[in-house]
Amino acid sequence: MNAAPADQIRLLDVQALDLRLSQLAHKRKSLPEHAEIQALEGDLAQHRDLLVAAQTEESDTDREQTKAEQDVDQVRQRAARDQQRLDSGAITSPKDLENLQREIVSLAKRQGDLEDVVLEVMERRESAQERVGELTARVESVQAKVDDATARRDAAFEEIDGEVATVTKEREVVAASVPADLLKLYDKLRAQQGGVGAAKLFQRRCEGCRLELNITELNDVRAAAPDEVVRCENCRRILVRTADSGL
Repeated sequence: MNAAPADQIRLLDVQALDLRLSQLAHKRKSLPEHAEIQALEGDLAQHRDLLVAAQTEESDTDREQTKAEQDVDQVRQRAARDQQRLDSGAITSPKDLENLQREIVSLAKRQGDLEDVVLEVMERRESAQERVGELTARVESVQAKVDDATARRDAAFEEIDGEVATVTKEREVVAASVPADLLKLYDKLRAQQGGVGAAKLFQRRCEGCRLELNITELNDVRAAAPDEVVRCENCRRILVRTADSGL
């Protein structure tokens, strides 16, 4: 393949722009905010799970307290009715009076036991409420950190994407000035060679594979016509000759 020396040198400009695009893509992918957000979202998910568990406990103890208080009220109301019957004097049978008095004593004990249950449930509910408040604050704190890291990441994205757009446009302009067949070969080699399809021959060294050409390879390059597209014998990339090639 043949191409004017100036076209081959412009190919180096295309290569430089492609390398810059690769660097920008790597920079975008490896922003420190990615790992930061991932770690924070893990913490956030854990705290949310704990919050849901605490809210469930609070709801359960709320229902349990309501039920316990209703039980106390039922016992208190029955004890009040029994006391009214006792005070009314309507019951004259000694046996019935004894049974009624025994029931009032039993209800008093039952009421005391149930009130103890209410107090125990109230303590557990208050503990659950405190836990909910604590975890809510933690969730809000971690969420704020996630939002901050996301904002910083998005700002970095905007800056990088802006440069990508500029470099891509410049690449289009420069690539349009390179012969189509030469650009096609370059793109093919770039895909095969880790993003580098053309390299400068600098001081007898290929800047693609960083290997110095031996005397035979140098003589072949020297013998090639200026418009001949030569390839590195080691990495097979397009080897672009310049005034600094050391030929």
